[in-house]
Amino acid sequence: MTLRIGRHTASICLILAGLLHANPGAAEDAISEIVVSGARAGPRLWQIQSDTAQVWILGTVSPLPVDMTWRASELEHVLADAQVLLVAKPLEISLPRIVWMLVAQRDRLMSPGGRELKDVLAPDLYRRFATQRAVDGAGSERWERYRPIIAAALLEDAAMKRHGLSARLDVSLTVRRFARQRHIPVDDVAVPGAAELLDALRTIAPDLESKCFSAVLTTIESGMPLLAARAAAWANGDVAQIASLPPSSEAACGAVLRADSRTADLLAGIHDHWLTALEAHLRGSGVTVAVVDMDLLLGHDGLLRDLQDQGYRVDGPLQE
Repeated sequence: MTLRIGRHTASICLILAGLLHANPGAAEDAISEIVVSGARAGPRLWQIQSDTAQVWILGTVSPLPVDMTWRASELEHVLADAQVLLVAKPLEISLPRIVWMLVAQRDRLMSPGGRELKDVLAPDLYRRFATQRAVDGAGSERWERYRPIIAAALLEDAAMKRHGLSARLDVSLTVRRFARQRHIPVDDVAVPGAAELLDALRTIAPDLESKCFSAVLTTIESGMPLLAARAAAWANGDVAQIASLPPSSEAACGAVLRADSRTADLLAGIHDHWLTALEAHLRGSGVTVAVVDMDLLLGHDGLLRDLQDQGYRVDGPLQE
């Protein structure tokens, strides 16, 4: 089975949601050498076992190359025996809803007091931003009145587009469609999303926002090869390479924003929602397939380690 990655309906909220999860990101000549093109071997799966149940987890990464396809023979085999698919609830925001959020919650999106980015950023940071804005073909006034964290997200989105990458591609949508074709029930995990994130922006301290802004700029300036390498490693099932890559802009930004209690609680909530959902299926029976962001799975405080600590058997990449 070869799958093509599904797309989100794009909105500023989805771009922002990417900032608080985790994921990495060259010049166009370098990107052409390592970009994922055509069908690859396919990502690996983890098997989590209890006495009565199995949960197979497909870890996902973002961004991915536009129009990428990948072979999913292992996933197809596992789904054939599955009783349920566990995925994050899709973020579905209609155009009127987006417009309402941009107008009614303008204080979360725009710099306070009508100030421009050049007024709120340190001079060197603003120069870096202006340089990358020009590289990506944006006018000198574009995004000038947005909050730094918003402007950074939009600039990174433009840079990824220029390199043939997109954070709006969603593997879970593809797997969801395939499960429904097999008449496999879908269990949605409702994790904190765009509305909570926008609300949390109100309390983020300016110094934390500037540090996050700088981390994203670093990715835009020099980190695009890492984004492409991460995508290629995922499509080839090379989890060791994914784990060896340095932190992405979103991971670095998330680490910075954890100093803000409101945002830290939001990020912890995403992890806790997933852990609760996975354990609920492991306490049941039968076979479950789950699609989970790779950055939630890996690391000393990742879901895989948590599940091992709870006494479940974890088999798969890096555990073998």
